[in-house]
Amino acid sequence: MKDLLEFVVKGLVDDPSEVAISETQKDDIVVYELHVSKPDVGKVIGKKGRTASAIRTILKAISTKQGKKVELEIIE
Repeated sequence: MKDLLEFVVKGLVDDPSEVAISETQKDDIVVYELHVSKPDVGKVIGKKGRTASAIRTILKAISTKQGKKVELEIIE
């Protein structure tokens, strides 16, 4: 799942070398913290949060199939 998230985000940003994803476990939820360069934050979030929402929908669909709960946090 982390690989898919990285693939999608690197396709959106101008500087893919700045994309970093850390994975942490909080209770029964897997939390992905996404770090991108400051100019690329807007591209990952999108207008009215639509891009970020679409990424979260993809992650939730995959995690539901695997029986897990997932959260995505975008860090500036």
